[in-house]
Amino acid sequence: MSGMRTALASIGVFGLFGVGYGMWAIIAPGEDRKKEILKLCPDPSLDLIFQNLPEANPVRMEESRRRNALMLQVLKDAAETNDNIARGYGGQK
Repeated sequence: MSGMRTALASIGVFGLFGVGYGMWAIIAPGEDRKKEILKLCPDPSLDLIFQNLPEANPVRMEESRRRNALMLQVLKDAAETNDNIARGYGGQK
């Protein structure tokens, strides 16, 4: 009986691996798509990483710079005052 369980468990494991490989083969891009992706970027390891970053879009980059400048100004103002701005703005008592 133990040998039968081992055989069935082995068949089940190999079956699951087969299903997983089959799903991966269906989802993975084909050879034509891989070549198209490689044509778009000369160095695929870097371009695929950087193309989705916000800094890739000049408009979003400018918004980020403006937002960072405003945040730095708020932090400088907070560092120069003795008020506890966490309790409320303007030193409320």
